[in-house]
Amino acid sequence: MKTSRILAVSALSLSMMASFGVAHADEADGSQLPLNTTSMRARADVQAEAMNPVKITNGGTGVLAPRDTVTSREAVRNEAIAAARQNQIPYGELGNSEAM
Repeated sequence: MKTSRILAVSALSLSMMASFGVAHADEADGSQLPLNTTSMRARADVQAEAMNPVKITNGGTGVLAPRDTVTSREAVRNEAIAAARQNQIPYGELGNSEAM
């Protein structure tokens, strides 16, 4: 291609961009705009609560401590395989246990 043709194509593309406008990364529903909210609690109350965080225990999202057990890995694996073959293990969002 000749230089004049390349310049003409680039000028055309720039003029088209100017006529159509530049693309925006905003959402069409206005979700990027700040929400007007009214606080129900005082700032001091929230800060006081933040100073006493909730303690996570083994029943929550914390790390489980190792347990003393006499069941071997192989025995647990065999039980899981047997339960899967008998469709006793739920799967999916609804906990279906039907065969796939």
